Parts: sequence; structure tokens; C-alpha cells
Amino acid sequence: MAFVVLLGTVAVLGIHALVLGRVPGSWLQRGVRALRLWGAGGPAVPASWYLRSPSVLVVGPGLPALGYTVKPTR
Repeated sequence: MAFVVLLGTVAVLGIHALVLGRVPGSWLQRGVRALRLWGAGGPAVPASWYLRSPSVLVVGPGLPALGYTVKPTR
């Protein structure tokens, strides 16, 4: 049950960042550089669990990792 709640939280945070272009909480705002790229990976992580797709499983956590490392476009 806790795992499902965690996946749901990741998806909601990702959709929030993808749609609004910002992340909730000061601890996420300090570390994330590319908010929409980070947000695109949020729904991909639970989707990879649901679809049981190895390619989405690799891309899902990779997008938030890129959101932390790439320079912002503006």
C-alpha cells in the first residue's frame, strides 16, 4: 500500500511540474534545474510499473535525473 502511495505522489508531483512549470516545496526548487524535464519523468515512473515496459522503466527515472543536471534553457 505504501508503494502505491509513493508512486501516486511521484506522478502528482511530476504532473504539477510539467503543467505549471514549478515544483512544490523549497527543497525541490533548490535542486531541480529543468522543471518540465523533471516533471515529464514523474508520470513515467508509475507508468513503467503499470505497463511493465523495460524501456519506460529506463526512461522514467532518467528524465528526473536529467532535470537535476542539465542547465536551464532560460
